[in-house]
Amino acid sequence: MNNDQKRKYPWYTQIWMIILLSFLSLLTIGICLPALIISIAARFREKKITLFYYQLSEKEKLESHLFDLNSKIENRSQFFESEKENFIDMLRQEIDVEKEQIISDAKLSANTIIENAKKEEAKITANLDNTLLNLQNELNEKENEKSDLVKKIANLNDEIIQLDEEVLLQSFGFYETKYDLENSSAYKERLKDIRNDQKIAVKDKTAVSYYSGWTVNGSSAEGKKMNANTIKMAIRSFNNECDVTINKVTVSNYENSRKKINKSFEQINKLNEKNMVSIEGLYLELKQAELDLALEYAIKVKDEKEEQRQIREQMREEEKARKEIEKEIEKVTKEETHFNNALEKLKKQLLQSQSKDTTALEEKIKELELQLVETIRQKDLIHYREQNTRAGYVYIISNIGSFGENIYKIGMTRRLEPMDRVNELGDASVPFKFDVHAFIFSEDAPALESILHKEFDHKKVNMVNSRKEFFNVSLDEIENVVSNNFDKTVEFKKTAVAEEYRETLTIRNKLSTAV
Repeated sequence: MNNDQKRKYPWYTQIWMIILLSFLSLLTIGICLPALIISIAARFREKKITLFYYQLSEKEKLESHLFDLNSKIENRSQFFESEKENFIDMLRQEIDVEKEQIISDAKLSANTIIENAKKEEAKITANLDNTLLNLQNELNEKENEKSDLVKKIANLNDEIIQLDEEVLLQSFGFYETKYDLENSSAYKERLKDIRNDQKIAVKDKTAVSYYSGWTVNGSSAEGKKMNANTIKMAIRSFNNECDVTINKVTVSNYENSRKKINKSFEQINKLNEKNMVSIEGLYLELKQAELDLALEYAIKVKDEKEEQRQIREQMREEEKARKEIEKEIEKVTKEETHFNNALEKLKKQLLQSQSKDTTALEEKIKELELQLVETIRQKDLIHYREQNTRAGYVYIISNIGSFGENIYKIGMTRRLEPMDRVNELGDASVPFKFDVHAFIFSEDAPALESILHKEFDHKKVNMVNSRKEFFNVSLDEIENVVSNNFDKTVEFKKTAVAEEYRETLTIRNKLSTAV
């Protein structure tokens, strides 16, 4: 029994305690009591020792049993690990087999699907080919139908001549004059000549060609009568259609009017083909000439009216300038008389003055003399303007609210106050007033105006009516031409005030913002 086991016994079971108790028993009560105590203690110690060894034995059994259990658990664990590996291997083998089977089945299914798809594709391709072939055949048929329709439409278009002004204006053409006569009277005379030529052609029967050997019921006289009626009907129909067309001819429908006359010529001849009556090409040419002359006559009349309107406007302008000059002459004459009378009175006062200080009178006389000189200068200038009818102002004005940027009117006026003319131009006919960029006084204003107009002829806003004086140019271009053709300094206002126009824009912006 080792020291550890000894230390596990209680103190009262130790040997030393027994000896001590024995000794004490001997000393106290004798021998019996100690002996009894010793035996009890020994017995108690024996039980404790027996219990200890029993517990130790049980512990060893438990440890042995635990060792056996651990061995069994370890063996069982190794067994299970081995079984696990075997099971995993088996599963892998089964999975590989299943995988190969699935792949094999999939390949088989895929091949089947591919074969079926190829069969379906072949069927669809065959159907598509048939469909495409049918469609191509239908398309060819439609193309043939379209070609036939186009031909029919072309033939119908040849027969239908459009004379509606609204439609024709969409394809407005430019007419080049063929006769270019001096005035409308000359065109009127030429029209009379053409119409007389037509009457002569009808009278002499050179307007038509015909067969004169017809007989009716064996009668040549009846045949001639029938032939005359046919000729008369053909010429009358042609004349009527030509007259209607010629009376309505304008620049916009001129080409269609020619076509209509030609078409009428062809149709009437075709209708009378069996009667062997046809209108001659010479008569057709006379009608075409009448059409051209009628159009040019209308154009010339319109131009003459416009020219007369311009002349009347110019005459009104000249009359206004003349009245202004007369009024200014009358005004400066009165001022001259007034200054002369005033000078005479002051000079008399100066002579009659008894005062030595006459400075105030002399200064007043000098002031009146200067005013008289200025009045006489103005009078001479007005007389010069009256005598020189070419003296006047060339004006450069714009109206961006009405016409936009870089659109300038270049005109001239003989008015003493050129702004009066500008104010008249900015009347109710335009929404905004004109802005003046320059007034150029010239002794030959028409010549300077003509130079500017010719220089910018290719930039006219209206390329047809040369009397319109609006040009799409920059102010720098105008200033450059003026400086090259005018020997005096001219001040140009570069910016257009356009007050009403700009205020209108501001109001519109406010209204749009408010909305």
